[in-house]
Amino acid sequence: MSAPAVAVVGVNGHGRSHLERAIAAHAAGHLRLAAVADPNLRELPELPTGTRRHHDLGDLLRDGAPDVVVLSTPIHTHAALASAAVRAGADVLLEKPPTATAAEFAELDATVEAAGRLCQVGFQSLGSAAVHHVRRRVAEDRVGEVTGYSAAGCWVRTRAYYERARWAGHRHLDGRVVADGALTNPLAHAVATALAVAGAQRAEDVVDVRTDLFHVHDIEADDTSAARVRLAGGHELVVAVTLCAAERGEPFVAVEGTAGRITLYYTLDTVVEEVPGRPPLVTRHARTDLLTDLLAARAHGTPLLSPLVASGGFTRVLEAVVTGPAPRPVAEEFFERLALPGGDEGRRLIGVEEAVAAALRERATFSELGLPWTR
Repeated sequence: MSAPAVAVVGVNGHGRSHLERAIAAHAAGHLRLAAVADPNLRELPELPTGTRRHHDLGDLLRDGAPDVVVLSTPIHTHAALASAAVRAGADVLLEKPPTATAAEFAELDATVEAAGRLCQVGFQSLGSAAVHHVRRRVAEDRVGEVTGYSAAGCWVRTRAYYERARWAGHRHLDGRVVADGALTNPLAHAVATALAVAGAQRAEDVVDVRTDLFHVHDIEADDTSAARVRLAGGHELVVAVTLCAAERGEPFVAVEGTAGRITLYYTLDTVVEEVPGRPPLVTRHARTDLLTDLLAARAHGTPLLSPLVASGGFTRVLEAVVTGPAPRPVAEEFFERLALPGGDEGRRLIGVEEAVAAALRERATFSELGLPWTR
């Protein structure tokens, strides 16, 4: 059997990592890198002989549809481009978030189903065996009765991050939903991984979402946010994230129970089990590349690790973020401006790390905690 033909659409920014992995997989004989597409194809790594270059997906498809299309383009283009690819007969690896609205998600899901194609969503953390390990340990009653789920992330983003593209940091642009906020893009993995651990990945698994959104940077979207998500099984997920921390911390998902706690550091594929009276149990787990998994599903009919339908619950959260009250600006007295090399600037929300910890501990949003910068 010949290696499947793969095209990478969007090869700059995060798309460069997809391209580099595809080049390595081509060299190993796992796939054939048939084409790349991007309006800016300058300064690319060396491509395999025969790889076609195109300006966009439409141009690429007119030259013949590959077996698989990897899409790493602006969020608000995902739905239309993924639909075009599956209608042309390709399977798709679609970067997260899969769509900018719930309506787009429903339309894309129907299109994928009607076309009989595969659509894998690029939540890389869902390729980790750690997710299934946590779920198994919870089912084995390692933490007793589950009392709640939580997710947190304290990252740093600077002005340069928001100047990287015209759509960066926007909720809307040119009359379209963009959804480039902390909860829906940079730290979307925290939400998606928590829902996976809770077994609440489909749209019907999320009953209600309450958001509490703020921005420290001069942007339209949120960069410091909390959410309370009520799940169909009766449990609640509390999420607290920021892009305005003093330094980058490891984001995590946690399961709290009557007899202990399990924490998954999802970028590290590391799980820590804590039970009173025992030393913490630390385990590390393998991760499957999502393109590799998609190729295996094509070849052997195995289930995808991150199928589009399993992003339904996440999309319910995204919809609440983009349709709810706009993020509120944080007054300048509560943050520090940090001069960075090259004329860049960072903004540190004073005490935000403690605020994130308090939100999880009290199972409350920032506003419910009565923090000064929320008033």
